[in-house]
Amino acid sequence: MKLVFLFGNSAVGKMTVGQELAKITPFRLMHNHMMIEPVLEIFGDFRGDVIQKLRAVILEEFGKSDNYGLIFTYMMAFDMPSEYEYLQRVKDSLGVEEEDVYYVELVAPQDIRLQRNATENRLKHKASKRDIEASNQRLIRDDEHHRMESLPGEITSPNYIRIENSNLSPADAARLIKERFTFPD
Repeated sequence: MKLVFLFGNSAVGKMTVGQELAKITPFRLMHNHMMIEPVLEIFGDFRGDVIQKLRAVILEEFGKSDNYGLIFTYMMAFDMPSEYEYLQRVKDSLGVEEEDVYYVELVAPQDIRLQRNATENRLKHKASKRDIEASNQRLIRDDEHHRMESLPGEITSPNYIRIENSNLSPADAARLIKERFTFPD
């Protein structure tokens, strides 16, 4: 089993690039909001404990499957040590060895991400983002309170790529990832 951690700041394009990467590789996609949106719909508010339980079950069962691998999107706050611990729990849940983990970081400036925050594909898959003003304020607040991009040399894995995707289509970013790691069709 292989695992692609596709991480980056809010509205940087994780889900959309993940969708494109899943089209051209045997990887399956699990984007962050696949667990968040149903919980919001059912409970009417954000329930982090329930979301974590759902993710844990899905990851554990996926790890038992015969699937080639998983693309797991995640908005990581690099200033929080618990984030690294969570990534380790994801790897452990899937039973993935470190050499089969690929780290893909997407970066783009805030003005680009604010534009992307209102794209049709994002709003289609993320009902909680449809209040664009509130979503924009969360994006700005996250930028102010956390370090959402890695520092040079912080990610030491040889299976790491950082993509500045301001001027790349999601399909082009996905092709870069596929080529960098020589993923199969």
